[in-house]
Amino acid sequence: MTSPSRLTDRKRDAIIQAAIAEFRANGFEATSVDKVAARAEVSKRTLYNHFASKDELFAAILDILWESSASEPRRAYEPRRPVREQLIELLQSKLAMLADDNFLALARVAIAAALHSPERAREMVDRIGQKDNAMLDWIRAAQKHGALKAGDAAQAYKQLECLVKGVAFWPQLAMGQPRLTPAAQKKLAAASADLFLSHYGV
Repeated sequence: MTSPSRLTDRKRDAIIQAAIAEFRANGFEATSVDKVAARAEVSKRTLYNHFASKDELFAAILDILWESSASEPRRAYEPRRPVREQLIELLQSKLAMLADDNFLALARVAIAAALHSPERAREMVDRIGQKDNAMLDWIRAAQKHGALKAGDAAQAYKQLECLVKGVAFWPQLAMGQPRLTPAAQKKLAAASADLFLSHYGV
């Protein structure tokens, strides 16, 4: 006999998969709870038992897809290793995440949803920012050990993000350009690391 908890888990998974499909196909505004429930083959009441609102459901999906695409282990700063070598590895992990199909698809939906609600945009950015802090932590640790110049780590992180996302995220997201090949990702990681270290290196 199937236990109630396993049935509940299966229904929750069905809701999530249905919502991903609806959001990807129709965008945030055009996706309704009714459509998600129908695709998941559950009642609206069941859906609301798991997620209090469409916003909460969307936020849960972003979390799930973020976790699945950001599967690379966090890398702590290693004082005995060359700083350039470590930075390139971090950037290559980030570039692999940015090229993930699910990540790009949901990023498009998230941005479209944010255009209709600046408040929602801030919430999404905050949620992603809380998870996407491995690079910032690494920069702070490198500064603490004297491998990078002291200063505003958050500002340095933003500048590094722009070097990467300006080539390997925004063109693909907004203009439909093809994702970078692994070879191109490796080349961009090295070039971005060198440009960053030309200013922040010691």
